[in-house]
Amino acid sequence: MSTKLPNGLCSRRHFLEAGGFGLGMLGLSTLLRQDGLLAAPIKPLLGNEVFDLLPKQPPRPAKAKAMISLFMMGGPSQMDLFDHKPMLTKWHGQKFPGDNLKYDNVAQASPKVLGSFWKFSRHGKCGLELSELLPQLGTVADDICLIRSMKSGVNNHLQGMLAMQTGRITAGNPTMGAWVTYALGSETKDLPAYVVMGHPGGLPTFANQHWSNGWLPSIYQGTFVRATAPHILNLDPPASLQGKPQERQMELLRAMNAEHAANHPGETDLQARIQSYELAGRMQLAAKEAFDISSEPKHVLELYGIGRKECDDYARRCLIARRLVERGVRYVQVLNQGQSWDSHSVIKTALPTLCAATDRPSAALVADLKQRGLLDSTIVHWGGEMGRLPVLQNDAGEAKWGRDHNTHGFSQWVAGGGFKGGLTYGETDEWGHHAVKDVVNHYDWHATMLDCFGFEHDKLVYKRNGAALALTNNQPARVVRELLS
Repeated sequence: MSTKLPNGLCSRRHFLEAGGFGLGMLGLSTLLRQDGLLAAPIKPLLGNEVFDLLPKQPPRPAKAKAMISLFMMGGPSQMDLFDHKPMLTKWHGQKFPGDNLKYDNVAQASPKVLGSFWKFSRHGKCGLELSELLPQLGTVADDICLIRSMKSGVNNHLQGMLAMQTGRITAGNPTMGAWVTYALGSETKDLPAYVVMGHPGGLPTFANQHWSNGWLPSIYQGTFVRATAPHILNLDPPASLQGKPQERQMELLRAMNAEHAANHPGETDLQARIQSYELAGRMQLAAKEAFDISSEPKHVLELYGIGRKECDDYARRCLIARRLVERGVRYVQVLNQGQSWDSHSVIKTALPTLCAATDRPSAALVADLKQRGLLDSTIVHWGGEMGRLPVLQNDAGEAKWGRDHNTHGFSQWVAGGGFKGGLTYGETDEWGHHAVKDVVNHYDWHATMLDCFGFEHDKLVYKRNGAALALTNNQPARVVRELLS
């Protein structure tokens, strides 16, 4: 029996029969999935895998839902900040007694031991020992987990950064942020899933290697935003398109894009481009609100140090990072200019300046997340790609002294997202040179971080050219359970 009704109308049954496999119903399915109203994931109509940023559940319960990485490109000096070594003071100016020093800059190398210029004291109930350059970090000592035994074993900046960020020492591979968004998608439809905030003075060394999707689909590449307003350019449409005209234009564009995508199944770059354009339209309101800190109360601005000359810029970016995570962004990274922590010389004046710029905002981020109930589900990471040697470099007078690279034993700290607060883990030797107890290789760090997100590092894979590729790159990685609460 026909289901058509008079005057060209049709019954509900006829509508469903005619439209069940059309682009309109595919769009409806996507909307229902975004709102969590479908009982099972959509299966691609033609058998091709579709990559998206819709929120996904990890295979087992997880504590972490988001991550903020405060990446200090250049290599912070562990023995001047986190890893007190009285032996350096005792031997200051004398020849280093070991014979296994590896210099990056041989021309300026010196075998003389360099004692730290700064005093250390204990903080919090846990008694965490920190340099006097980090007084504000001391106020959240019981919330952070300090790892003093990091190791990557590669001695230059590019390879060290790639090891810490991608698990490999060659360029062109996915970063941690790309892996996390590939695994979990995003909890917001109106902001990028993976945001990278640069420095107003310029890009970090090796620029977009920090937020590369590598060989993962393009949709998982980080979105780089400017450090100062406007953080994202060209969000405002021209006056002639504002309101209804733009809405109609976007509706037409969505329909055309959907038809084009259906005619080119399996093309992940095309899928990523279409989703990026659609995200750009939604961001016109959401991004402005997220990056606008003018609504924050005075006490929060003061907590971060906004208005203080020495740290205003970094404070703003840390506060925006909290606002982004609060709104569902999965992974945020805050970068410095160039490789400013690379203390080859003038460490006596340069290191205090760097610490003054970052100490208060970093500690405030931990405290602010905690007071909002977000720290338990957000990993905060602070660290670089390497540490420094126990001997001096550039022996041309105290004012010019510095330290060369060291990737065999350095420090970083983490907080929240399943990591134990008030814990100091691992040890370097008496010189701060080599990690000797409870060593945490870069791939161990990655495995542990993924565990907090609910994934086994060797099972979170991407299949490419017949190979199952993982962040830990088939290394003998271990989850460092001692770091976890």
